[in-house]
Amino acid sequence: MTFKILVVDDEASLRGVLSDLLTGAGYSVETAESGEQALEKFRASGFHIVLTDIRMQKMSGIDLIRHIRVMRSETEVVVMTSNASIETAIEALRLGAYDYLMKPFDDLETVLVLIKRTVEKVRLVIENRTLLEDLQKKNEELEKLNRAIRELAIRDGLTGLYNYRYFEEMLRAEIARSARHKRSFCLLMIDVDHFKNYNDRHGHLMGDEILRGIGRILSDRSRRTDIVARYGGEEFVVVLPETPKEAAVRVAEELRLRIENFPFQKGEAQPLGKVTISVGLAQFPDDAADAHGLIERADQALYGAKAGGRNRACSYDASHTTPTHEEKP
Repeated sequence: MTFKILVVDDEASLRGVLSDLLTGAGYSVETAESGEQALEKFRASGFHIVLTDIRMQKMSGIDLIRHIRVMRSETEVVVMTSNASIETAIEALRLGAYDYLMKPFDDLETVLVLIKRTVEKVRLVIENRTLLEDLQKKNEELEKLNRAIRELAIRDGLTGLYNYRYFEEMLRAEIARSARHKRSFCLLMIDVDHFKNYNDRHGHLMGDEILRGIGRILSDRSRRTDIVARYGGEEFVVVLPETPKEAAVRVAEELRLRIENFPFQKGEAQPLGKVTISVGLAQFPDDAADAHGLIERADQALYGAKAGGRNRACSYDASHTTPTHEEKP
């Protein structure tokens, strides 16, 4: 890496000597005869090091340091001064200058030693910044990987919906939240009608496509606050927070119609002439006060939908329930 140095001094002879000295040492050197010109060059092309006289016409080295600190704080500044202006050099150090040189120079080697030391500091700063950037990038990649792992842990591998374990956790959380705020919510239990018939006739690969397609429809219709999950096999569940039963019935019916009207492949070969679903619906806390009871009530309503001919949505009715031990029609 070639380090860029800007030499600023209103004495042409000194600029020439320093430029030759530093260029010979392998640095890329530019010169400026005033603070104004130095600032113009600095704006056009940043430098790693600025070697500047303090006492110049118009813009002083102190003013130049202030501008440089605003524009590029990582640039190191070395000031040149005389014994008569040592206090000004100390002020430059307070403003962030790295070091100072006393004029006239006893030995040009002194200049090279100080510049070399300044270059090493710049190099360390650059290396540390690069290391920090690499570390930040690796941390971001690790966090991205961790998020992906967390997503895999709560997602169903086939449909991409939430899995049963996550559904159970979120259902308990929603019950606790709704109980705390004295609000109601609904649970939909969804079963694909005659799914075994579809699998037997067309194979499991096409059956998987049916489940993926239904999962997409359920997910596309859901709100961000809803929990849509694959319950198992051909069953799905949807948690509808802040939703009374009347509104949940409308949601269930909309989902049923969307799936009934979707052109699933080979759907016309199904017993109902299309791929359809049955939906059972229960409300917290009216139908049940805990997770197990709510699932049971929604499942009973689903049995009712199946017994009623499938391709329909039914709400749980305490006055008429289907025994849960029966095999679903």
